[in-house]
Formats: sequence, C-alpha cells, structure tokens
Amino acid sequence: MGRIFSPLESIVWDYLQIFWRSCHKAHTREALPEQMTVRLYNGMKSIDLPGKSSGLSEQIAKEQFVIFMSDLLKGNADEKIAIIMRMISKTEGPVKGKQIQEFTEDLIMSLVHVLSYRKELKGWTLENTRDSASGVKALASQLFSELKLADGTKPVGPQLLETSFDPSVVEDWVYRVPQVSVFLSVVIRQGLHVLHSLPDQTNDILNLVPRCKGMKGRGLVSLFDIPSIIYINSHLPAELQHKWRLLFSSRLHGESFSQLCGHIVNKGPCIVILKDLDGFLFGGFASHSWEVKPQFQGDNRCFLFSVFPSLAVYTYTGYNDHFMYLNNGQQTMPNGLGMGGQHGYFGLWIDSDYGKGHSKAKPRCTTYNSPQLSAKEDFTLDAMEVWAVGDVPESVTKGKKSILDVDPEAQALLEMAGKSRHSEGLREPIEEDEDDEN
Repeated sequence: MGRIFSPLESIVWDYLQIFWRSCHKAHTREALPEQMTVRLYNGMKSIDLPGKSSGLSEQIAKEQFVIFMSDLLKGNADEKIAIIMRMISKTEGPVKGKQIQEFTEDLIMSLVHVLSYRKELKGWTLENTRDSASGVKALASQLFSELKLADGTKPVGPQLLETSFDPSVVEDWVYRVPQVSVFLSVVIRQGLHVLHSLPDQTNDILNLVPRCKGMKGRGLVSLFDIPSIIYINSHLPAELQHKWRLLFSSRLHGESFSQLCGHIVNKGPCIVILKDLDGFLFGGFASHSWEVKPQFQGDNRCFLFSVFPSLAVYTYTGYNDHFMYLNNGQQTMPNGLGMGGQHGYFGLWIDSDYGKGHSKAKPRCTTYNSPQLSAKEDFTLDAMEVWAVGDVPESVTKGKKSILDVDPEAQALLEMAGKSRHSEGLREPIEEDEDDEN
C-alpha cells in the first residue's frame, strides 16, 4: 500500500513541481541558486522506491520527495549522510575531495543567498558587509579541511582535492562538522518557503546570524562578510551569539587610540577585527570588558581568529593567562591593545601610537597557538572595528558619567575660564534597541 500524504506534504510537493519546472529560469532573484536547485533535484531523483521503476520521467515522485525531506530534516545520522552523498555526487561509491569542496561552496553560497533573499540577515545586508565571494570559499575551505581519512590523517593542499573519500569518511565529517547539516537544513527550509510554518523552523537560524546593531544609516561597510560573521559567531559563548553592536570603527570615529579606548572600555565582551595594508583580516574575541590597566585580563574563553586570506579560530592552549591587555599613558609598561603571547611578542598588538601593530607568533602564539595573523610581522593598520556581543551591560545602559558630571565645581571653573566641554562632542547616545531587521 502506498504512503498516505499529509495535506502539508501534498501542498509542498505540488509547489515543488512548479519550482523544478521553472528552475531553468533561475537567476539571482530566485530563492535558491540554480546550483543548489540541481543538487536537490538530483538528490530526490536518486531515491529508489521499492517495487517501482525510476523510469525516464523527469518528475519527482511524491514518495521520493517525502523520503528526501524526512531523512534530511528529521532523519538520523545515517539517513542524513545518505542524502548528502546523493547531493555531492549522482553516482554511488567514493567521492573526490574536489566534489566535496564544490558541494560545500555551493551550500554556503546558497545559505548567504537565501538568508538575504528571505530577509533573515537581521540588520546585516550584502551592501553593509564585505563581498561574500571570498568568504564563501574561505568558510568552505575551513569546513573541508576537517576531512580525515579512515586512519585519522588529514590530506592537505592539492592532495586533498584529488583524494577519494569513502561514504564512511564523509559520514564522520558531517558528524564532526555540524555546520554542514545546519546549513543544509536552513537552505531547504528557507528556500522552499512554504515550509516556513513548521514549528521548529526558526530554531535552525535562531543564532546562526547575530542581530546587527549600530550600522544603520551610517553608510559603513563592515570588515566582516556574512560567512565569517556566521563562523566567528558560532565560536562565541552561547549566551553572546544573538547580537553584535558596533562600538568603534576607525572609518567612523577616526584613527586615534584614545578614541578607541573611549569607545570600548567597560562595554562588555567584544570582538576586535583589523585590516592591515596588505589586506589581511584578523582579530580576537575579548571575553570581558576592556579595562585600561597594566595587567593582563580576560579568561580562557578568549580567542584569536583570521578572516582573510584564511578563516580560522585559535583557542586557549593552557600555557599562560595572557588573554587580553589594554594600557595607555604608562611610562614603565607597554601602551596599546594586545591579545596572547607576551609583552613585545603579542599574537595580536595595536600600539598606542595608533596605526602600528605586530603579530609576533613564530612559530605559534603561546596563549592561543595562532600563527602570524598579519601579512608582515610588524604591520601598518588600515582599518579597525570593535563589536560588543550579547546584551548591553547594565553599567552601559545607565551611562557612564564623566568627571565633569561628578564634579559640578570643576565644570563651573571651566565655564569661568571660557573653556568648552570637549568631551560632550565625543559622547554618543546609547543606541536604542530599535528593530534593525532588513
């Protein structure tokens, strides 16, 4: 006896037939890019139905559609890997590394496209972020690099692309790299928007992309691209993944170390991202509010990262507790912002003489095991951003008072001397929690 279809399954299946018939007209305004549409079609079409011949028909049978969707969205690991293998290659058996890489790039490109198309980027846009093309390749390479052969070794470089991987190896990869299943689930649900009513729909994308605050109306283009935002955000503590708030941009606030300190001190956990004059993008996550003091601060949740030319996160080694450091105006201690390593040899350092920095991590940073992040060991800074992550700390929402607010007598003396309150012009109102959804 044939399977009985629910009304929702029948509606989606009818929609799907229209979708396939129109896929040859796909263009950039379609919900799903053509490459992913073809992969979905091939995956569904490859499902064998007991007692039925697949025949020469180009139509997807209802049973094929239901099995595909059920295995992908609700199935166990074995069922999901079978679906993914069908999407990687139409033929059974081992697949080349190059095929897996192409599938991963198509998957990430489709994720960015469909989230933008469905207006699920939460205040980020393709216009206010760096072009995602290089980010798609960088994230695909990062996920792809996690492939291990059955003996536990990792092929590298060109060897990785030409190596044949058995289904069991790909299954292990999908299990260890959960982004593959999550990205594919979001692409399917958001691409076939008629599934939007399913109750667990929103769970897939709840914290996949953090809500963006502080970019609206400023005409800025972030140093981050969408794939790197998704990847870096996934490494933050879970309670901080829902929101990023722009604290400082050198293009908005100027190239000044005192301005940098004024915008990031006591603002809660944040992400620092830098671009050097060679175009390398890198930074770090500070787990605590920055404080100006001659001691190291933070804890083992801090990490360093690279965005370009490669995308990677480097976490705590246990070697020392030199997580984060911020100092200014001292004669006996280094003045600047640093993360990892030691004085004079930081994994990441911005000098108080703004514009100069270094990443002296040969062979590796002792605190985070990171390599040299900048193109040159001593680099010149091109641009910098700092993003607070998570909810605004209570101390910030109440507002920090300057010494002139605390001491009215000092204010009166300044006014008698005809001096203006320069700090007034540097203050920025705490941004209201307005809806920045795009």
